[in-house]
Amino acid sequence: MSVVFTGPPPRSRNTKHALIAMELADRPGEWAVVQRLASITRASSAAQAIRSGRLAAYPGGAFEAVARSVVEQGRVEHRVYARFVGAKSAA
Repeated sequence: MSVVFTGPPPRSRNTKHALIAMELADRPGEWAVVQRLASITRASSAAQAIRSGRLAAYPGGAFEAVARSVVEQGRVEHRVYARFVGAKSAA
């Protein structure tokens, strides 16, 4: 087996969250459903992680997110809605 030395790994990875954040940034101010989860508790936790910037893909203050339970055709879905609002200025 041989080893390939190529230098340090890239700084940013194209995680699903990085891709979602890029899509949101392309359409600032527009709400989008970014996740559908098994419970409102999980959806609320995911929304909080986006709002607070706990996930690196969503810098704190640049994104808004909320969790909602929605009934469609008799089925309940627990959704995370998010939008890009831009970085807060340090005024």
